[in-house]
Amino acid sequence: MSVRYDCRDPRLRNAGIDAAVTAARGGELIVLPTDTVYGIAADAFTPAAVTTMLAAKGRGRNMPPPVLVGTARAAVALVEDLGAFGQDLIDEFWPGALTLVFRASPTLLWDLGDTKGTVALRMPLHPVALDVLKQTGPLATSSANRHGQPAAISADEAEQQLGEAVSVYLDGGPCADNIPSTILDLTGSIPKVLRAGAIGVDRLRTVAAVIDDEQPPNYGAADVKPAAPHPLDGSFGPVTGEPPAGG
Repeated sequence: MSVRYDCRDPRLRNAGIDAAVTAARGGELIVLPTDTVYGIAADAFTPAAVTTMLAAKGRGRNMPPPVLVGTARAAVALVEDLGAFGQDLIDEFWPGALTLVFRASPTLLWDLGDTKGTVALRMPLHPVALDVLKQTGPLATSSANRHGQPAAISADEAEQQLGEAVSVYLDGGPCADNIPSTILDLTGSIPKVLRAGAIGVDRLRTVAAVIDDEQPPNYGAADVKPAAPHPLDGSFGPVTGEPPAGG
């Protein structure tokens, strides 16, 4: 049975966060607000939970979820290295609407799907999400909606689409800004924009002067073909045609 907590009520906020942390640690699914849209989340290191999350959305292994983290230190532990620009981009834009794609550490014992050895990471700028993440550790997260449906911008919309598949819903009110995160691929020698989003390329270039933001003609969701799929925010975006969660 699903339980929902109104985290706008101080009396319910802590109880809701505790319940979400317990559920995630137990391999169950949770829904939480982020600074972009609502996200459905599972413990990134519990393969069965990640599989259940993808099934709840109607997705397969070919659309692996991004991962949300509560601290920059947690992100560093998940990647092979940050490259020439990773640390500076994290320092400037996290927490916030920038998803960074790295080569994943080969020592990680997880299975997010067909990632081709990469991981898309983001630290969301939302107090409820951060409070959960600081206790659970990394969460595999995608937009809280069924695949092909609009991303949920409220707990009501998330619950209507996902129902009893989710154990705990954290209601932080309607999303104030549902612009998806920008997705930047740092796996090559030159950072490459995989999805335009809340943080513009001009701002990114104040940190990494050389960025490849060339998009194909008539750029759109159907045209994006990154080296590996990075939906979250689906981090949701052009990669999947959905807005991101974790955004």
